[in-house]
Amino acid sequence: MCLLVALISASLSDMTDTKPPKKPALQDWHVADIKSALEKAGWSLRSLAKHHGYKCTTVLSDALRRPWPKGERIIANAIGVDPATIWPKRYAVKDSSSHRGESRGRSDVRVDAA
Repeated sequence: MCLLVALISASLSDMTDTKPPKKPALQDWHVADIKSALEKAGWSLRSLAKHHGYKCTTVLSDALRRPWPKGERIIANAIGVDPATIWPKRYAVKDSSSHRGESRGRSDVRVDAA
């Protein structure tokens, strides 16, 4: 009888211990979803590149395969969202000390005014 009560109470305590759900992994949009969103907005990668003055009309497809901030902004603006919405992995903050624009020079070097 005691063993049965112990098992039941252990089972109940396991059921009441709830862990917070894991955050879903950041997922970049699929290329087909990006192209579809552009089409819904009245654009294609080719027409968007031409509109922005690129002679090579396939240049914006580079932004779909690898990071290219200018191309990402052009595509995101055409869709009407922030680039970080489309490519959250590219814009995720990985380390607070690695911000863009932060000085990477030596701190012990002085520049004297002439």
